[in-house]
Amino acid sequence: MLYSEKVMDHFTNPRNVGEIEDANGVGEVGNAKCGDIMKMYLKIENGVIEDVKFKTFGCGAAIATSSMATEMIKGKTVDEALKLTNSAVVEALEGLPPVKIHCSVLAEQAIKTALADYYTRQGIDPTPFVGELKDPDEEHLACEM
Repeated sequence: MLYSEKVMDHFTNPRNVGEIEDANGVGEVGNAKCGDIMKMYLKIENGVIEDVKFKTFGCGAAIATSSMATEMIKGKTVDEALKLTNSAVVEALEGLPPVKIHCSVLAEQAIKTALADYYTRQGIDPTPFVGELKDPDEEHLACEM
């Protein structure tokens, strides 16, 4: 399986790893079929993502997509972060093997789940902003390790 240099860079030197103690948006998603679990922490001030960290248990592609996704939303507004798609993450990483595309879907879902948590903590129904969050297992094809 061939990975781009960008994927390898984000896998070997992941950005924004860790957790944020006073995060005001936390989301965790996982795929039981392949064992990838992503947890995203957001610190949002005045509608802007001031800080973002992640913890991912999974393959190199899962770590690389988490790292890239956090880089893509850091400093952006909540509205901009909500527009992040898994295909944009794949493009930023200069591609992923087809069997690893599900990792980028998990990264997108982890961010959306954290944003949903942010809205919920403020007493706002997240559904109009984030949409219906689906169970990752239902969306993924079988993962190959």
